[in-house]
Amino acid sequence: FKPLADFDWRWPEQCDQAAIAELMTLGFLETATNALLVGPSGLGKTTIAQNIAHQAVLRGHTVLFTTAGQLLGELAALDSDSALRRRLRHYASPTLLVIDEVGYLSYSNRAADLLFELTNRRYEKKSVIVTTNKPFAEWHEVFPNAACVVSLVDRLTHNAEVIALEGESYRLKEAKERAEQRAQRRRRKKP
Repeated sequence: FKPLADFDWRWPEQCDQAAIAELMTLGFLETATNALLVGPSGLGKTTIAQNIAHQAVLRGHTVLFTTAGQLLGELAALDSDSALRRRLRHYASPTLLVIDEVGYLSYSNRAADLLFELTNRRYEKKSVIVTTNKPFAEWHEVFPNAACVVSLVDRLTHNAEVIALEGESYRLKEAKERAEQRAQRRRRKKP
């Protein structure tokens, strides 16, 4: 967990810091507004989502943070209707649900239907934060052949704060810096 105080706001080429600061006030929870963080890997979407979730916990809200793979894998594996209903209630109940990494894997039609069902249960009642590396126009690649993708995106984006992040991966930047430091050390060691 990296606090936002340590976040390098200069690194992303585009990042609406004011919108993120507003999300940190948690006002969006009162209106059941969603927050959607969209951008390439390594720009801090997960860090931002974790900080908002942490702030919500500190203020007494119930929060559930999960990855899309974990959430959809768990729901899709349930084979009894009663177990599925209980698990959907579990994910629908917290004040804030954070779904991290939508778009890194592709999923079946069943997974898309389950995510739609969960989103529909929370729609205009409780907030969801989604981090995704795919623009919404490309979600048909995440959920190929799923009929509900348009409706899923429609419900997530309606009454939502969509924050686009653009730039190169911070992790890649750090890896390049470490490699350069190692190369400099090796050059200094040469007799």
